[in-house]
Amino acid sequence: MPLKLIKPTTSGQRKMSYTDFSTITKKKPEKSLTAPLQKHAGRDATGKISIRHRGGGAKRLYRLVDFKQNRFDIKATVEAIEYDPNRTPFIALIKYEDGEKSYILAPQDLKVGDEVVTSEDGEIKTGCRYKIKNIPTGIAIYNIELIPGRGGQMVRTAGSSAAILAKEGKYAQVRMPSGEIRMIHLEGYASIGVLSNQLHSAVRIAKAGRKRHMGVRPTVRGKAMNPVDHPHGGGEGNTSIGLKHPKTPWGKPALGKKTRKVKYSSKFIVRHRNKKRR
Repeated sequence: MPLKLIKPTTSGQRKMSYTDFSTITKKKPEKSLTAPLQKHAGRDATGKISIRHRGGGAKRLYRLVDFKQNRFDIKATVEAIEYDPNRTPFIALIKYEDGEKSYILAPQDLKVGDEVVTSEDGEIKTGCRYKIKNIPTGIAIYNIELIPGRGGQMVRTAGSSAAILAKEGKYAQVRMPSGEIRMIHLEGYASIGVLSNQLHSAVRIAKAGRKRHMGVRPTVRGKAMNPVDHPHGGGEGNTSIGLKHPKTPWGKPALGKKTRKVKYSSKFIVRHRNKKRR
């Protein structure tokens, strides 16, 4: 799916690109599958800013996407492919044989009228969801369960997919989009295919106003501040940060500092994404 370029009529539109929404078949979401989305402007439960540079942006409705898809052996028909402002891939509106509707993540090549099903085993078909133990090695999968029954937690971003490399004992070795190889329980479920909107990361924003629509506020460089405001601040003219390593405004190491600690889940990682043990 190619990106959409526009004829620039202003300086801000030069080199700007958009996602091609030609595959979208429905503009307004299913009302029964939406919920209000309150804005927090990067603030936590105590009212303090825990994520900087957030606030404003276009009003959104949250789409209630079903990551579990735990209605087993009931066929569902794809009724529409929709845009979701809260995530990078497109979503698909499906209708089960008993009339119930649901949203799922839409893989590439899923079209209106296609049938999808969640089952222990079945035909390898895009959009269907099976147990990992019954999916052949080498098949592209997404929306993977880390803990059986909890619902998909891994590989949910636009254009991404994982692949089963081998199966041994109770676990399968799955190569993640980052290159990490992780052991995942064979009783967990995963969906078949590659997620839609593959060129999402290639979209050029081109102007600050589009980021403000997304709820992203301006970011000021630390070296442009005063010493009281940032470790990088101060100096005459265009000076360097003057430190051995970049720091956050609170003096913590930034840019490249590994933050992952030794966790219980580390034993399930066969190979880290940087190919080295931390």
